[in-house]
Amino acid sequence: MKALQRASHIWFRPSYVSPWIRAGSPSIRAVHSSISQSAVAHPINVHGPPPKAPVPSPEFTERIERRRKQSELIRQEKDASPAKGAKTSPLRKRFWKDVHVKEVPEGYQVLLDSRPIRTPAKTILTIPRSKPHLAHAIALEWDQLVSAQQALKHHLIPLTSLAARAEDIIEQDSRNETTIRNEILRTLMRYLDTDTLLSWAPEKGPHDVEGDETTAESLRDVQKRTAQPIIGFLTTAVWPGVEIKPVFEADSILPISQPQITKEVIRGWISGLPAYELAGLERAVLASKSLLIGVRLIVEWSEYFRDLQPEGPRTFGIEKAAEVSSLEVRWQTEQWGEVEDTHDVEKEDLRRQLGSAILLVSGEQREKQ
Repeated sequence: MKALQRASHIWFRPSYVSPWIRAGSPSIRAVHSSISQSAVAHPINVHGPPPKAPVPSPEFTERIERRRKQSELIRQEKDASPAKGAKTSPLRKRFWKDVHVKEVPEGYQVLLDSRPIRTPAKTILTIPRSKPHLAHAIALEWDQLVSAQQALKHHLIPLTSLAARAEDIIEQDSRNETTIRNEILRTLMRYLDTDTLLSWAPEKGPHDVEGDETTAESLRDVQKRTAQPIIGFLTTAVWPGVEIKPVFEADSILPISQPQITKEVIRGWISGLPAYELAGLERAVLASKSLLIGVRLIVEWSEYFRDLQPEGPRTFGIEKAAEVSSLEVRWQTEQWGEVEDTHDVEKEDLRRQLGSAILLVSGEQREKQ
């Protein structure tokens, strides 16, 4: 018995012995235990860069995207259907079945069954005859809505709200009013002194991160090289003889205001724009944070400036305008990485807004107002 107590096992006698135990076997069992040992810390002797982050498989990405779409459909259906026991609102459901474009003597109208779409001022939205693509794009926006309540959200009907903005300007022009025009002019001129295209970074210092190893260009060099063709086009074709300076000097962070004559010329040019071009310029400038990029984009695609457009394929479209307006962000993300669900969302939203401005001003034929 003393020998059993000295063993490394714990012995006990159960109060019940199974009848399956064969005769003559001892009615005691052993519960084994191991002696605890401390962990041994080995020195870290691994050299080289850390391993790359794991990349999700295509099946995982597809499954996540499918779940996102399902969640969006469930949310839309929830918005469209009223809660149980609650009063049914006419905005909770879609009161139209079909959306189609109707051609009228003044242009095109988008009909919800037999009801034409109206602007916030209660006037019928009529698209000019030279813009059938815009009318069909607006019809597609309304065909994708699942409830009338969604029509109150401008981000779900961006082309409709943009065309309504242009029609409001036309309606005020017919009454010799300039309320909207003056509001847009004040907003756009604020961007000139802090224009994204002209806000070049200071010269590279000794402690700055190097750029491309093959060219060793600094951020300021890239910004200057990107901005010069746009500035050259504007100062020769749009505003001949106008001087446009960078906002910051090479060794300073204090902004420099543009010459007064430059401001007067640009202000007069914006004041004389037709309604659709003015509304499109407002959208492009607010999206790109640059008056010069917005002007370059509108001149490239507007039917009003067809005499300034070179023959052949377009050279300044959505991708080019988005790349130029987000040049510094792209430079930083290449150095430090991209924030998921932030930078990628901003990229798509920027392209969506620039594309809506192009759709608004482009046309099949030239119609100067």
